[in-house]
Amino acid sequence: MENLPVILYAEDSNDDIELTLAAFTESGFANKIDVVKDGEEALDYLFYRGNYKTREKNTPAFVLLDIKMPKLDGIEVLRIIRESEEYKNLPIVMLTSSQMESDVMNSYKLGANGFVVKPIDFIEFVKAIKGIGYFWAILNTTPNKI
Repeated sequence: MENLPVILYAEDSNDDIELTLAAFTESGFANKIDVVKDGEEALDYLFYRGNYKTREKNTPAFVLLDIKMPKLDGIEVLRIIRESEEYKNLPIVMLTSSQMESDVMNSYKLGANGFVVKPIDFIEFVKAIKGIGYFWAILNTTPNKI
């Protein structure tokens, strides 16, 4: 279990966090999932700032990024991540309740690797999380894994 890459999950809703973590558990994933609650904290985590300046140096397998978060929204966080040399290839999946066409278009324009609208039904939600986790944490190969 120690060799499994961490997953970074940026979400401000406690209910959505609980649901997502339950879905990962239900799907059998053993990866550690680090949760941050706003866009600024997501950037602090990735760039080893603030409360995360002493965290273990590792790159997440992928980032699950909500759009509507306090301080900095997910679109702005995505833009900043993609501007950095260190994380230009980091897989980022937008996991959000937004179905706005502009959010989808902006996410892909800025370099998101996927855009998943959170299913309302728990069984469908578990299936979505299982698919996301299996592909991005297990099947997908990134420069960080080579």
